[in-house]
Amino acid sequence: MKGTNLGEFQEIVLLSVLILDDQAYGLQIQKEISKRLDRSMSRGALHAALSRLEEKGFLESHVGGATAERGGRRKRFYTLTQGGKMALKQAKEIREEMWSLAPKFSI
Repeated sequence: MKGTNLGEFQEIVLLSVLILDDQAYGLQIQKEISKRLDRSMSRGALHAALSRLEEKGFLESHVGGATAERGGRRKRFYTLTQGGKMALKQAKEIREEMWSLAPKFSI
């Protein structure tokens, strides 16, 4: 497995795949991120992140059947691997630990 550190965007992509479960494919992932974070991204940036996460062993993908609504094109669906789940868990634990050590502040 290639490096286990997650960048913020990679963490968000993995969380979106986790949230979407069996409906995690490119356009739905992009919509989920935009909806939850009010953040837009290019399709290319998302696909690059998905490819990197797959290379790291955090995601697996499979191609679904062709549909008429997509002009016969097939969707690539993504699922978290055990390594992806562990990477998310580790990222969450690190953030929680650091927040617990930070002095309280008000805005």
